[in-house]
Amino acid sequence: MEAADFFRVSECKGQKTIDGEQVPLVLAPSDDGAKSSGCEALVEALKANREWVEGKVVANSGVLLRGFDVRDAAEFNAVVEALGWPDIRYVGPAPRTHVHGRVWTANEGPLEEFIYYHHEMVLIKEFPGKVILFCEVPPPSGGETPFVPSFRVTERALEEFPETVEELDARGLRYTFTALSKNDTKSMRGRGWEDAFATSDKAEAERRARALGMDVEWLPGGGVRTVLGPRKLTRVFPGRKGRRMWFNTVVGMHGKELSSATLADGSEIPADFVRRCGEIIEEESIQFRWQKGDILILDNLATLHGRRPSLPPRRVLVATCK
Repeated sequence: MEAADFFRVSECKGQKTIDGEQVPLVLAPSDDGAKSSGCEALVEALKANREWVEGKVVANSGVLLRGFDVRDAAEFNAVVEALGWPDIRYVGPAPRTHVHGRVWTANEGPLEEFIYYHHEMVLIKEFPGKVILFCEVPPPSGGETPFVPSFRVTERALEEFPETVEELDARGLRYTFTALSKNDTKSMRGRGWEDAFATSDKAEAERRARALGMDVEWLPGGGVRTVLGPRKLTRVFPGRKGRRMWFNTVVGMHGKELSSATLADGSEIPADFVRRCGEIIEEESIQFRWQKGDILILDNLATLHGRRPSLPPRRVLVATCK
C-alpha cells in the first residue's frame, strides 16, 4: 500500500511551521477509515513504507501518528518492530521498567516534577537515532511531552553569544553525575548504577562505563560519580541540512544537586549564558495534548524533549532505536 493511500496529513494544536515544515507532522488514517484506522493496518502500512516514514521523521524532526487505535504495549511494540529500526538499550539516570518486547515505561519519576529538555543518551558514545513514545493513559491535566528543534537553539544562541558558543564548542565540556547503588523512584534521576550498568560488580560496571565513554569514581556509601568529557556543545549530523544541533545537557545539568556541567578543564560556564539558553529552549518548545493511542516519533539527533508536570494517572511508554 502506498503511503499516500493510507495516511493523510492532519493537524494538532500546538504544532509550528519551521522552515516550511509542520513540526510535528501529524499523520492520521485516510478517509477510508475502515481500511486504515486499526493497529494491524498501521503495522502493515509502516512495513511497506519504512523509508517514506523515516524521511518524514528527519524532514519534520517529529511525526505524530494519531487515530490508529493503538491500545496497549503489545500493539505499540508491533508498531516499533514494523518501523524496522534496531533496538538500543537505554543507559541513563531515569528510573524505567521493562513492559513488553522493546517497550519500557518512560521516566517513572514523580509526575509533579518537570523533566528537563534533553537528547536521549546525549552524553555517551552510542545514542538513539529515534525515540518513539506511546500514550497509553493520557493525563487529566498537564503531562505534555514538549520538544525543541535543536538547531533553533544554536541559531539563537549564536545571535546573542557568538563568542561564548564558539569557545565552548572549541574547548569542550565536562559533565559529572552522581548515582546511588540502588534505584530511587522518588527521583526523576534516581536510577541506581547497578540497574544502569546491569551489574552489581564494580569492576564490570567500570568496564561497561568505559565502553560508553565515561569514567567512574566510587563514593563512600556505595554510590558512584560518573565523569564524561570532553564533549562538544553542538553537533552536525548527515542529512539534516548542515544544521548545528544543540547536542548537550549544559542547561539541564549546570549547577544541579547531583550533576555539574563545566568546561573540559573544570572552569565554570558563565551563568548568564546558561540562564539565557534555558529561556531560548523554552521559547522554542513545541507541545500538544496527549490523546490515548498517540505515537510520537522524534528524531533524537534533531530534537530535545522533556515532560511537563502532570496530574495522575499518566502512562507513556517508550522505545529507543538506532
